[in-house]
Amino acid sequence: MKSSPSLVLLFAFLFPAALSAREYHVSPAGKPANDGSAASPFPTISAAAKVVQPGDTITVHEGVYRERVTPPRGGESDAKRITYQAAPGETVVIKGSEVARGWTRFTGDVWKLTLPRSFFGRYNPYQDLINGDWFTDRGRPHHTGEVYLNGKSLYESHLLQRVLEPATEPDSRDPEGSTWTWFCESDGKNTYIYANFHGRNPNDELVEINVRDSCFYPDKPGCDFITVRGFRMAQTATQWAAPTAEQIGLIGTHWSKGWIIEHNVISDSKCSGITLGKDRATGHNVWNNDRSKDGATHYNEVIVRALAAGWARAKIGSHIVRDNVIFNCEQTGICGSLGAVYSEISRNHIHHIWTKRQFRGAEIAGIKLHGAIDVRIQNNRIHNAGRGLWMDWMAQGTRITANLCYDNTTDDLFVEVNHGPFVVDNNVFLSAVSLNDMSEGGAYAHNLLAGRIDSRPEPGRSTPFQVAHETTLGGLSTTAGGDDRFFNNIIFGGDSPPVPSKPAGTKATSRAIGYGLWVYDGRAAPLQAAGNVFLNGARPYAAESKALAPAGNHAPPRITEEAGAVFLHLEPVAGLKDAATVRVTTALLGRAKVPDLPYENPDGSPLALDQDFFGKTRPAKRPLAGPFELGEAGAVKLKVW
Repeated sequence: MKSSPSLVLLFAFLFPAALSAREYHVSPAGKPANDGSAASPFPTISAAAKVVQPGDTITVHEGVYRERVTPPRGGESDAKRITYQAAPGETVVIKGSEVARGWTRFTGDVWKLTLPRSFFGRYNPYQDLINGDWFTDRGRPHHTGEVYLNGKSLYESHLLQRVLEPATEPDSRDPEGSTWTWFCESDGKNTYIYANFHGRNPNDELVEINVRDSCFYPDKPGCDFITVRGFRMAQTATQWAAPTAEQIGLIGTHWSKGWIIEHNVISDSKCSGITLGKDRATGHNVWNNDRSKDGATHYNEVIVRALAAGWARAKIGSHIVRDNVIFNCEQTGICGSLGAVYSEISRNHIHHIWTKRQFRGAEIAGIKLHGAIDVRIQNNRIHNAGRGLWMDWMAQGTRITANLCYDNTTDDLFVEVNHGPFVVDNNVFLSAVSLNDMSEGGAYAHNLLAGRIDSRPEPGRSTPFQVAHETTLGGLSTTAGGDDRFFNNIIFGGDSPPVPSKPAGTKATSRAIGYGLWVYDGRAAPLQAAGNVFLNGARPYAAESKALAPAGNHAPPRITEEAGAVFLHLEPVAGLKDAATVRVTTALLGRAKVPDLPYENPDGSPLALDQDFFGKTRPAKRPLAGPFELGEAGAVKLKVW
């Protein structure tokens, strides 16, 4: 049946977005004069970004794109967003590097590259030193530039002699790789890069160098509702992302709202992979610029400025970061100061973060967030990351659930100067330190903790807590420690001796480290503890009257990888069903002491931990301790990734 003109006009009036939305195409075969249609694609993603409007999609076809995508605008709503996507089934790579050609032999295995100032334009990473609040250079300069041989980054040396005579970096997680070194210097006309290629001729190999500070990052805040999907993004000269600075990542949201970053492979950022961070106007490395105040005072001032600038649900956060693979970043896989509020971070595989260890700092982790208000961190796999998860300041309404963390050399979870309420449930923490707790008001339930617990107050800093489910400040408090809840966890012991700050039972005012919940015995506020299972000498909290501590030695859990899958091996625990467990709910958990708020869902509805690690429904009465609803039939091998 033929439509009448009046019906067509009515459809156009009711559904204007459907008629106006366009799909633009990008291909390396495109020409600058093309219009972006499938038959006439743009040659660069940046060309498409200039014309795309809310509701439109940019589809990028197979190839390597050496550019920084700087979106000039965002979408208008979740239903009318701007989407950047790799064409389905095609490999699309965005790189912050350029191929480096024209090497000449300097001496032996060391080659030299001379690049004129014009090669870099406005930004030269080999003249830009990494710096920022809470950054530790270990007594030597570090540039944001990098050198890659066939996709693998070399180690920067601050002395040419150490390129001529390379030695193993003592802290590196890749000792052999640390002897592949480079050094740079510049004068008024040229930049010179020297690299030791160990007998390789760089003119016969793929050698690349960082030249851009990001692959995908808006220059201005407020570019909302953008989707970035399916790309491989790599090799950027990112700067240190302090919580008091604008945080520019290999890809970043820049103080915006409603992004979806999904199904990407993100690697080789000099500092951070994905940033969900703050803007520059509210403060940029303010502590380095003014040492008359301590860093905590400066950050409290940054928070006040952020609130005045509109830090609230209506304007900032609510991002989705899911199903990405992130690796080879020397600061963080994902970080965000204030800008991650109300977000979901799920099903990401984050590994090999901070592997070179040439510099240090207080902002290094697989996932590092300040102000994780009502953020859900779920089903992520984090390993070989130094520190796995770090929730620093204002983790309120945060839920950390069903994550798999192992082989992290610092700890799996660090919660720093938070006052709660936050929930940590159904996680598998297998590293040497499972929990580093410098907070209060946390609820820990159904976790598997194979490492030590580090418990300590922090009386020297006053940090904020918020009104329920808002960014609005409710007040400031120091961290006395305690006021935590531990229900239905399985906690292993180990060989390391305990490190009590004071004998058990006294009022501890400093650190206590060991296996089990005894490390909280002297805290200012008491724990709630029930249904926990303690193995291999792990000791319960003194006031937990019905703790289950089976005798004998139990093999610790272990991880194996087979054909791309990850398996967790568990030995049976006799009598596990006898643990005095209870269903963990809002009513059971009560209210966190300092903010006087309940443990509930972000929408204010009651919380019930009624599912296990795999999403299996737990029984209403006597759920099993630990992350898994399993029987006692014997050793099990669980596919956990």
